[in-house]
Amino acid sequence: MLSESGLFLKGVLLGSAVCVLIAALGHVGIGYGPRRDRHKHRHLQAPKEEGILKTAGDERAEPSKSSRVYCVVLVRPRDVSLWAAVKETWTRHCDKAEFFSSEEVRVFESVTLHTDSMWLMMGRACKHAFYKYRDRYSWFFLARPSTFAIIENLKYFLLRKDPSQPFYLGHTVRSGDLDYVDMKGGIVLSIESMKRLIRLLLFPKKCSELGAMIWKMSEDEQLAVCLKSAGVFAGNAEDSEGRDIFNTKSVKLLIKEAMANQTSLAVEGCCSDMAVTFSGLTPSQMHVMMYAVYRLRPFGHIFNDALVFLPPNGSNND
Repeated sequence: MLSESGLFLKGVLLGSAVCVLIAALGHVGIGYGPRRDRHKHRHLQAPKEEGILKTAGDERAEPSKSSRVYCVVLVRPRDVSLWAAVKETWTRHCDKAEFFSSEEVRVFESVTLHTDSMWLMMGRACKHAFYKYRDRYSWFFLARPSTFAIIENLKYFLLRKDPSQPFYLGHTVRSGDLDYVDMKGGIVLSIESMKRLIRLLLFPKKCSELGAMIWKMSEDEQLAVCLKSAGVFAGNAEDSEGRDIFNTKSVKLLIKEAMANQTSLAVEGCCSDMAVTFSGLTPSQMHVMMYAVYRLRPFGHIFNDALVFLPPNGSNND
């Protein structure tokens, strides 16, 4: 006959085993229904500055040559004021930037795509960029004209990322079982993810250009569906402390929300110091951002950057 202490110990062990089994079943899933807890996107972080400082001087000077970014801005004629602001501000820091318009606009140079569907525009712009520049650029950045981007921060984030790997990144959102990168914050595709996307677009049965219209999906959701079928999943871009760096709102709105939560930490709670994008900006806000990011410097404060990204030839915003 077992003693009371023996029975107690046996009960504890049995209960622990049951807890472990329940936890395991929660991750495995039962039956044929969809797994609600599936978490397909990855959390991709920027390198830590102390690690960069330990690298050799030659290697630290290399990013200006190797981290080349091609920027795709999708526009419509009604976006003409934003179009002008984007052309005059942050796109000058892309290694190359091109505007892709739904229809011809004589006042601005652009690639005319002859469609008002954002999904068709995205697909055709990617085809153009890939076939024309696949040997010159490893990273392709897609943005709307209301997005402001700090390309140097993007290059820093991409510093230790391998463009030959199949992934794309930005600010990830979940819709049902689908994780996708929100177009409002901008989308970055590696050259490998571009290769797989173009291959899919050539076979409509796998990645139909009409899919977004049939299923009422946004262009960023349709992109995720196509890439997922090719084994390319969304990655949420974060700084070394885990804060998002692709923002789907403006600085003004983010600070306002942070102040509502805790006034004393409005700036710290608002945004990452390594932020890459902000969205929902007006043309005047674009120019204010350009001034704040590239021109305003407090007198007597010395900036010791770990890396130097030289702007492309012709950029006069530094």
